[in-house]
Amino acid sequence: MLLILHQQRKVPASNMSEATILLNAVEQGDRQAADRLLELVYEELRRLAASKMARETPGQTLQPTELVHEAWLRLVGTKNPKFENRNHFFSAAAEAMRRVLIDRARRKLTQRHGGGVERVDLDGQDLASPEIDEQLLAVHEVLDKFAKDHPVQAEVVKLRYFVGMTNEETAQVLGISVSSVNNYWMFSRTWILHAIKNA
Repeated sequence: MLLILHQQRKVPASNMSEATILLNAVEQGDRQAADRLLELVYEELRRLAASKMARETPGQTLQPTELVHEAWLRLVGTKNPKFENRNHFFSAAAEAMRRVLIDRARRKLTQRHGGGVERVDLDGQDLASPEIDEQLLAVHEVLDKFAKDHPVQAEVVKLRYFVGMTNEETAQVLGISVSSVNNYWMFSRTWILHAIKNA
């Protein structure tokens, strides 16, 4: 159910320190800093979004660029967002991408279940499976409950499942070891699958 992902691509240290400086400026309300920050992290966010979207249902209309832009608006759309550091920013980006994907999955499922759509006979037609959207929503529904007792493990799920980061990237963002991420990921998958089955 939860996915195996691609290898990590390292971000230059100079970009990391510049991102931290820009994050501080964004917090102070500098809108130009927000634009510069987007330029700096855009490729990394887009790569993560593309990795995630590559595993979505064929025929998916949401493109990686659109996912990044919608998540960006959620991140900096509020007045003077606060990010402690680059890692905190990417955790917030993961949550924003999660929310975008959940909102879209809910809209699609509502439409599939007759939300103002005329009924048509589709015998013999090839349709995209709604299972991916239902799976996404099922994980989302139990994740907040999981996070109450296991906050770090829940962050691992957000970064791995909803954003598409590798174990190495997740470890870097959360400031923990790769082996811890791997252990948390295995524990989280088991817990979440059990919760979904017993819901």
